[in-house]
Amino acid sequence: MVSHDLSDDMDKKDKIIQVATKLFAERGFEKTPISTIVEEAEVSKGLVFHHFKNKNELLRAVFMHITEVINEADNSDQDVASNDHKVKALIDSIFDGMTITKHRKMYQFNFSVMVHPTTRNIVLDLIQERYLALQSSTEEVFRSIGHPNPKVIAQMLVAEVDGIAMNYLLNDGFPIEEIRQEFISKYC
Repeated sequence: MVSHDLSDDMDKKDKIIQVATKLFAERGFEKTPISTIVEEAEVSKGLVFHHFKNKNELLRAVFMHITEVINEADNSDQDVASNDHKVKALIDSIFDGMTITKHRKMYQFNFSVMVHPTTRNIVLDLIQERYLALQSSTEEVFRSIGHPNPKVIAQMLVAEVDGIAMNYLLNDGFPIEEIRQEFISKYC
């Protein structure tokens, strides 16, 4: 009986994170009160505060959830590429993940969290952790194909991807597929 209750409790925690992600993406962090999350998730306020000591901790959980979604999208098909196609597979996986229509609002929220001083300070360590992981995996791709300076080329690619993502997320009609093709031509 206890394990069922624990499992149900974890399901509710996941539901709180899912609902908070959706609401934060639609309304923004500051404009989404805990009471709205409670209502939409159909849980008690006490349960929310049982799992998250405050709204900032919930934001951290949402940011970690978004990181998982980004990583899942970015890692599709990357591991099966041959050496000749590793950079293209990396670029395709990043662009494919970035352009998933159902994730657009979540990615826009992610971007706003990272640039808004208040929310950025709440998740700064998580931003740095995500960046280091992306930098490291990108650097490894360039190292595996024998690039003479994998660290610098990885930093360039990551910085350019950030700029492309920002423009894509903030501007409807941004020519993302044409940019992808030019990006592939540049790096492959």
